[in-house]
Amino acid sequence: MEITGIITAIVFGAIIGGLGRAVVPGRHRLSLLATLLVGIVGAVIGTGVADLVGVADTDGIDWTEIAMQVVFAGGGVSLLTRARTRQNH
Repeated sequence: MEITGIITAIVFGAIIGGLGRAVVPGRHRLSLLATLLVGIVGAVIGTGVADLVGVADTDGIDWTEIAMQVVFAGGGVSLLTRARTRQNH
């Protein structure tokens, strides 16, 4: 992976992480770094699933792939928030 790919993954991960946070209701006590990492992981998993389903490479913007990435990032935000909430109680 080249440096441009890493920078793109970080920027896109931040966006996907923010969108993932936005789709999960309630308050989230996650740091910016945690949100970024959840976004990157969600983006990678979403791309993998989209590739398996056959919707990763389409003409134009891959809306289905982006939706999958946001859903996985949202799931990650939800799981991480629950795990941190249980630790604090």
